Amino acid sequence: MSEFIQPSEAIIHQQDPWRLFRIISEFVQAFDTFHAVGPFISVFGSSRLKPSNPYYEMSYDVATKIAQRGFSIITGAGPGLMESANKAAQEANQGSAGLIPDVPFEPEPNGFLDPKLCVRFRYFFVRKVTFVRYSQGFVFLPGGYGTLDELFEILTLIQTKKIQPVPIYLMGSSYWKGLIQWMKDFMVREGCLDKEEMNLFTISDDPEYVADGLLESYQAHLKIHDFLETI
Repeated sequence: MSEFIQPSEAIIHQQDPWRLFRIISEFVQAFDTFHAVGPFISVFGSSRLKPSNPYYEMSYDVATKIAQRGFSIITGAGPGLMESANKAAQEANQGSAGLIPDVPFEPEPNGFLDPKLCVRFRYFFVRKVTFVRYSQGFVFLPGGYGTLDELFEILTLIQTKKIQPVPIYLMGSSYWKGLIQWMKDFMVREGCLDKEEMNLFTISDDPEYVADGLLESYQAHLKIHDFLETI
């Protein structure tokens, strides 16, 4: 059996400073792209679901309602439910942004993005920071590992008070039902999660209700901001 050869620690450490420059450059590009535009709502969901899937229409409907209330839409730029949301934003004449991940199975973004509102990311954590920094609220439709990763990342940031609370809506109630019941039956029961922390998100299949909730939250935030400016 051949001996396993460890990579040289010296070579790895020599690469770290250059990696840091790449990370900084992604932050700079993202901040420069989005700092003067918006407000944005992020819409997450599976890239694998086709236009024939009912959730594709749900994504389109909620993104349309959100855009009609003056918000631009940010997605992960992929096909499926992200494509549907970007299509709705574009057809409503609102900003249609995409945070493009550098992954092998989604080489090209969907065709409903504003080229001026697209940034490609090598580093997922920089991409996540961009979603959180520039979104006034979040809508999660059915998805896989990536969608769940982003959902629990944002919930954790709110739970630990690293960011201000923002509305989080889960759409496609039948899809989320099993997960939510498991969280109640095990996470809350075993003391890993407080019962009140289940209130950090709202489940609804009503696009009007979701869009109205996002708008009300944003308007309340603006009022608080304006008040603080007068102090």
